Amino acid sequence: VLFLAYFAMQVIYARRKHKISPPETTGHPEFERTFRAQVNCSEYFPIFISLLWVAGIFFHQGVTAVCGLLYLYTRLWYFQGYATAAQGRLAPLYASAWLLWLLVGLALAGLLAHFLWP
Repeated sequence: VLFLAYFAMQVIYARRKHKISPPETTGHPEFERTFRAQVNCSEYFPIFISLLWVAGIFFHQGVTAVCGLLYLYTRLWYFQGYATAAQGRLAPLYASAWLLWLLVGLALAGLLAHFLWP
């Protein structure tokens, strides 16, 4: 939640810096990149939380927590890279996608082990 608040604050600062009033979402390219990065991170947050919850309950809390911290770091890296330049988002985007797929795998393995093995 702190990450989402940080991202939202960065959009507010960019709005003030470039004098773009809500509900406008276009204007200076730096504002548009910051706004888009914030929206992208917000869109993936429910998926991340759901996978983190299921993997933590059914697989292993420690492994899941490490994956969760790495994912949060990659999303921060993504946000900062995207706000600077559009190409700056690519490496962290791939890293965060890889971590989401890892969480899918952990959640699936945990669910299968829980429901198929007595």
